[in-house]
Amino acid sequence: MAPKSNEKPVELTAETESKKADDGKSTKKSKKNDNPDIIEDDNAMSEEDRELKERLETCVSTLINEKSEASVTTQIRLKALDVIVTELRSATSSMTSVPKPLKFLRPKYETLKEYYGTIGDTEESEVVFLRARLGDVLAVLAMTLGKHDERESLNFKLKGAKDYESLAKMGDDTTTATTDDNNLGSWGHEFIRSLAGEIGQEYNARVLAGADPDDDAAFADLLGMVDVIVPFNVEHNAEAEAIDLLIEVQRLKNVLKLDSIDEKNYKRVCLYLIKTADFMSDPDDYAEVLEAAYELFHKQSQYFDALRVALRMGNEEAIPDLMSQCSDPLMKKQMCFLLARHRINFEVEGDDDEEELNEIIGNEKLSEEFLKVAQDLDVTEAKTPEDIYKSHLAETGGFSRRREAGGAVVDSARANLASTYVNAFVNAGFGHDKLMTPDNEWLYKNKDHGMMAASASLGLIQLWNVEEGLAQIDKFLYSSEEYVKAGAALAVGILSSGVRNDADPTLALLDEHINGDSHIMKCAACTGLGIAYAGSAREDVMELLLPLVEQDNSGPNTMLEVSLAGLALGMIYVGKCDDAVGGTIVQRLMEASDEELDHSHAIFLCLGLGLLFLGRMEKAEAMLEALRTIEHKISKTAVIVLETCAYAGSGNVLQVQEMLHQCSEHIEEDAQHQMAAVVGISLITMGEEVGSEMALRSFEHLLHYCELPVKRAVPLALGVLNISNPDFSVIDQLSRLSHDPDTEISQNAILAMGLTSAGTNNSRVAGLLRQLSEFYSKEAGHVFCVRIAQAMLHMGKGLMTLSPFHSDKMLTCGPALGGVLTLIYSCFDLKSTLLDKSHYLIYYLTCAMNPRMLITVNEDLSWRPVTVRVGQAVETVGQAGKPKTITGFQTHTTPVLISSGERAELGTEEVLSVSSVLEGIVIVKDNPDYEAPETDEKK
Repeated sequence: MAPKSNEKPVELTAETESKKADDGKSTKKSKKNDNPDIIEDDNAMSEEDRELKERLETCVSTLINEKSEASVTTQIRLKALDVIVTELRSATSSMTSVPKPLKFLRPKYETLKEYYGTIGDTEESEVVFLRARLGDVLAVLAMTLGKHDERESLNFKLKGAKDYESLAKMGDDTTTATTDDNNLGSWGHEFIRSLAGEIGQEYNARVLAGADPDDDAAFADLLGMVDVIVPFNVEHNAEAEAIDLLIEVQRLKNVLKLDSIDEKNYKRVCLYLIKTADFMSDPDDYAEVLEAAYELFHKQSQYFDALRVALRMGNEEAIPDLMSQCSDPLMKKQMCFLLARHRINFEVEGDDDEEELNEIIGNEKLSEEFLKVAQDLDVTEAKTPEDIYKSHLAETGGFSRRREAGGAVVDSARANLASTYVNAFVNAGFGHDKLMTPDNEWLYKNKDHGMMAASASLGLIQLWNVEEGLAQIDKFLYSSEEYVKAGAALAVGILSSGVRNDADPTLALLDEHINGDSHIMKCAACTGLGIAYAGSAREDVMELLLPLVEQDNSGPNTMLEVSLAGLALGMIYVGKCDDAVGGTIVQRLMEASDEELDHSHAIFLCLGLGLLFLGRMEKAEAMLEALRTIEHKISKTAVIVLETCAYAGSGNVLQVQEMLHQCSEHIEEDAQHQMAAVVGISLITMGEEVGSEMALRSFEHLLHYCELPVKRAVPLALGVLNISNPDFSVIDQLSRLSHDPDTEISQNAILAMGLTSAGTNNSRVAGLLRQLSEFYSKEAGHVFCVRIAQAMLHMGKGLMTLSPFHSDKMLTCGPALGGVLTLIYSCFDLKSTLLDKSHYLIYYLTCAMNPRMLITVNEDLSWRPVTVRVGQAVETVGQAGKPKTITGFQTHTTPVLISSGERAELGTEEVLSVSSVLEGIVIVKDNPDYEAPETDEKK
């Protein structure tokens, strides 16, 4: 956009000019040093400059007919004006100096302005033409000399445009050459930029004065100029300025009519549009900007990128159109890989490769590819929990650190439970381990809920491999032990997380348990269905779970079942705004007794509702109003959970301020809503760098000035901001908080350390967690948290990530974020959830687990190793030329692992990638224009 403020230089020169004009307007200035501010005396000027100055002064004198000579006709005045125009247009300026003609004409600005005012209305075409040309010259001079608030430059230009119009009506042929569109562009970029700024100001002024922004008639003169400036900017590589101007005058749709956007520059335009969307506070503007990017990609037949934008908008209705319009089979496959990563339940129909495409969307080959990468990186050997704990490094002889004398000795059941989780997460997806798969001995080293967790861990070990996994889990489904059976039911759900199977075993096996009598089986089946069908929006699953939410018998376990069923529905319909599910959950919250709403798990019912509107902004308004009518303290929590989920990733500043306002109240008791608000700040600002940095600073203040409940949520909020991204300063902060005297702050900080380093094998965090296990060796709760954090850190032996962002951080995967939030909200009351009997909620993280690999494949999807450069991602939006997109890169041969904040690009011209983003599985094809470098053959 144009610079907003030019006051200083303008005022200085305008002041000197007005004084000078007052001193003697009609007398010709002597060549001596009359105005030292503007021009040095003649001796300091070169011969060429003096000549130019004299020529311009003579032209101005002729133009205004200073001596009132009768011989000066309009024709002669036009010629004099032509000389001035030519000089102004052909002058070039360097970064350090003003163009010479502009400098010499400064003293004449007021004189010319006065003369312009004396040209009255006339029918003579020559006089009208003279006034129009003089208006152009004055508009250029006003760029630096006009008063900032008066928008003189624009006013002269608008008057000139009217004169040119009247000339066109008169049908005067002599003027057509100068009234064409080039009339603006020929004055140069600086003028265009200055004019664009004034157009924006004038537009806003008219809107404030009462003009209707949707009515083109009220802005016809301004929009006429916009229609000239925008193509000019796009043609001259100033796409960002063109977009800014269109947004300023609320006419972004016009960008689609531009012929100047072609295959050379559409990427720059679309990238700028997508990044601009982050800063749109109004949901309609946000949608309009992304819609424009979508249409441009669509116009250029870039269906893969169009699909990315459609998913960013949450517009799943566009998927069938894009798939049917795309004729390139390779691009279709690549689009299916994107849908699979985003967990979109879409069925391709009526296509020649229908079966193969549906297989890709269903992630049926994910396990196979993951295991091949593990083999390639030589990490297939199973690890034991002891390999992770490395307790031999932590032993310090007889010296034992403890908080207080006589601290609780770690009960072995709790230790075994922790080992179950560590074993499951570390060997996740590898299909074998050293505890569960060899025999059943480990299962019976646990009791009750521990047995449930152990048998469920089989699902995580066999993750994504439905066929083999079911064979191993099957025997436990018929166990006489209720808890083993429940664990097996949960394992079936975990196993098929994100994987679509024609036989649909999860629904078939869990159906009976949902309607059974056993409480623990119901809980396991709800959780299993929530994990297996996350994001799929399956109606048949909804019909199974809704009766559980609606049940109103007053048993002691009813609310737990209701909450888990509500959470599962939220995961299945994540971001879908489904009325049936939303209405049922709100109804249940309204009808519940106070005793039920006081239940420790009631917050999961609120989270289920929040997930339903994840990232959907204003669509949650109706539900918010309904929640506010509940007469119980949970009402506040439910409202904040729903609001923060709805604005997740939007960076909406007003919402962040609202959440900070919630935290400012000093409450010791019943402050769960404040904890939700703190996590909400992270949720709203995540994925947007400026917002994230500002949030980090806010958390510092919250730790200093707020009450305990708020402080307890700060480590969790830090975890949400940096999922699978162990930033040095954040780990440092969490490490300090992990030694806090308050039990809950320290436990939350430990779990947040696990979350920030999930799947990275970060050695610094590993060392810190080992120290913590020793420091808290006498406190069972803390040790359990440390073990879970270690399980997350070494998840999938470092080949996985929990980050919900993908496709170059452009898209947020709903089920992944939902899985992480389930863990975060269970940390609000650890004593009743993870440290009690609901520890199996940790398995919801399965929805967020994804391989962080880059694999390049041939057209037939067989591996094709190519060289790629992997480095730190660099922001290139709006930069000139072809800037480097990564820095500090290393060259590898695929498959490679990509960490948070890294980006990959092809290191060879031999192949071209079908996808514009190198992440996950990328199809590459031979480059038809590639010429192999000639090598001298040695004889």
